[in-house]
Amino acid sequence: MRIISGTARGRQLATFSGKDIRPTPDRVREALFSILTSRFGSFHGLNILELFAGSGAQALEALSRGAKTATMVDSGSNAIRVITENIKRCGFEPNAKIIRQDVSTALPPLIASAPFDLILLDPPYNQNLLPTTIAKIEHLNLLAENGIICAESARDEKLPDFGKLELIESRTYGSTRIHLYSLI
Repeated sequence: MRIISGTARGRQLATFSGKDIRPTPDRVREALFSILTSRFGSFHGLNILELFAGSGAQALEALSRGAKTATMVDSGSNAIRVITENIKRCGFEPNAKIIRQDVSTALPPLIASAPFDLILLDPPYNQNLLPTTIAKIEHLNLLAENGIICAESARDEKLPDFGKLELIESRTYGSTRIHLYSLI
């Protein structure tokens, strides 16, 4: 796994393995960031939040492309160790923040750092974590007015409609489905 574009392009990222670990493949991340670049135009100055961060690769990709800040949340000790190592490898210490906490507990205090222009979610599949997390993000008003929530799920996982959020795009890559939401 590597950073695809920007100031840290080509940097190899540390990873870890386990039965619940499923890093987003480079080709899917590349497609996702192509879509996001076409929607945002540029990542310069964006405030990023990555939940269920794992290796932090998606938030680090955004920083490499010019995002101002990235906050990465994960509850796993291996994930925190790997995220810390990856931030150092990319030289993003001044712009990156790590929160070791369960996502549902971490969200309310993040109001102080909100709004976020891009919120990335890649939770374990088929555990109903996406609907509850997205609903909480919506309730806490963590998304910026022109922001995007990018949620990754299993191909067959169904997501409900959300009150103030509209599904603006959904794409499938193998067994993975990417859903993009924006405020109505």
